[in-house]
Amino acid sequence: QLQLVESGGRLVQAGGSLRLSCAASGVTLRLYTVAWFRQAPGKEREFVARISSSSMTDYKDSVKGRFTISMDNTKNTVYLQMNSLKPEDGAVYYCAAGILIGSYHYWGQGTQVTVSS
Repeated sequence: QLQLVESGGRLVQAGGSLRLSCAASGVTLRLYTVAWFRQAPGKEREFVARISSSSMTDYKDSVKGRFTISMDNTKNTVYLQMNSLKPEDGAVYYCAAGILIGSYHYWGQGTQVTVSS
């Protein structure tokens, strides 16, 4: 059973940077597509970034050039490096994993990112 644990969220000022981590246990994460989603209060959950088992990446338009998703196979962990943060980036960030792109069966508990203006 794949388990995902996110960490790294905290309060940061606009323009700052954060790196979120998604640590997996139970299976080899590189066999899965792993994505980051976020959900702000009163809003629907939205896709942020993903990395496939072949290391192809994709991003939400509004984070392109600012966020980078990567995977460390030795640590079985996926990272989301977030730079030039904006107040609208504030949300609970979740990582998710699945065999197929767009079909995520495993979810973490989320980590809170707050960006002050």
